[in-house]
Amino acid sequence: MPPILRFRSLLLLVGLLGVALLSLTGCGSSSSGNGVSSKSAEEIVSEAKSAADNASSVHVSGSVNSGGSPVTLDLNLAAGKGATGQIAQNGSTFKIVIDGATAYISGSDAFYRKLGGSTAAQLLAGKWLKVTTSTPEFASFGSLTNMRKLLDTVLVGHGSLQKGSTTTVAGQQAIEVKDTTRGGSLYVATTGKPYPLQISKTGSETGAIKFDKWDEPVTITPPSSSVNLSELKSLATGH
Repeated sequence: MPPILRFRSLLLLVGLLGVALLSLTGCGSSSSGNGVSSKSAEEIVSEAKSAADNASSVHVSGSVNSGGSPVTLDLNLAAGKGATGQIAQNGSTFKIVIDGATAYISGSDAFYRKLGGSTAAQLLAGKWLKVTTSTPEFASFGSLTNMRKLLDTVLVGHGSLQKGSTTTVAGQQAIEVKDTTRGGSLYVATTGKPYPLQISKTGSETGAIKFDKWDEPVTITPPSSSVNLSELKSLATGH
C-alpha cells in the first residue's frame, strides 16, 4: 500500500483523544443561581448532560495526555451541522472542517510526514484532503466532531461520583463533581444554564478540556478546493 494511504495513525490519534476524553470526568463553580449546586452529584451531571444536549453549539479546547502522548484540540462544534478547528499531537498538527457527512483535512508538513512519509508531504503540501465520514476508516471523524456524541461520551462514561466545592472557572461560578473511580473532575455552571465548563484530571493522564461559547454562532466554510480521497489514490498509484 502506498505511504500516502496509511491513515491508520490518524485514526489512532482520534481514538486516543476519545479515550482520553472518556477518562476525564468532573465539574465545578460557586453560586446557586440555577439551583444545580444544591443537587446530588448524579443529578448535577444529568443536568449538565441535558443542557449540553439541547445546546446549538460549543467551543471545546484544551489538552490531554494519554500514554505520554499529548493531544491538543481547539474545535467549534455546531449541533447537527458539523465542526471546524484544529487538533495537534506531539507537534504534528492538522486542521479539520466537517460539513455534514464530508470531512476536509489539512495537515502540516510534520503531520503528513508522520502520516505517510515524504510522499504524503509532497502530494498534500498546502492542500485539503476531502473524505466522507460514512466510510469505515473515517467514521471516527464524525464521532469526534459530532457535538452530542462527543459530549455524551464525556458526561456518560464516568465512575462513582462525589460532589465537591464551589469555585470559579474562567470567571464563571461552578460546582465541582469528582469521579472518585477515575480521578477526574467536572465543573458545571451554577448560574444561567448548567452547562459543563471544564473537565480536568491529574496524574499520568493529566489534562483539562474547557467548554465555552455555548449557543454562539458557528460558521462552517468548506475549503474552495480540495483533493478527493479517490483522486489521491490515483495520484499515489499512478492510475
